[in-house]
Amino acid sequence: MSQFVQVTTTVSTQPDAEKIARVLVERRLAACVQIAGPITSTYWWQGKIETAQEWMCIVKARADRFGALEAAVLEVHPYEVPELVAMPVTEIGQAYQKWLEEELGD
Repeated sequence: MSQFVQVTTTVSTQPDAEKIARVLVERRLAACVQIAGPITSTYWWQGKIETAQEWMCIVKARADRFGALEAAVLEVHPYEVPELVAMPVTEIGQAYQKWLEEELGD
C-alpha cells in the first residue's frame, strides 16, 4: 500500500470547505488541503439526477490515517452522505515527499 493518499470531498459552500481544511490540517491528518471551486457536480440522489454547485477539497494525507481523517470529516461535513475518496499516491517528487513526511510523521 502507498504511504500517502490524495483524498477528495465536496461541499456546497466555500466556508464549509475551509472548515474541513482547517480541521484536517490542525489535527495533522492532512499536510495540505487545496480548495477548488466552484465546480458543477451532476449525480444521482434519492432516485433523481441532481446538479449542484460545489467546492472540492483535495487532501494530502497518510494512507494509514484514513480512518481518523474520515472520522474528522464526518464530524464537520454537512452532507448526509459525503464523498470521501482516497487515491494512492504512486509517484511523488522527493522534496514533496520529504515535506509530507515532516508534516505528517513517519
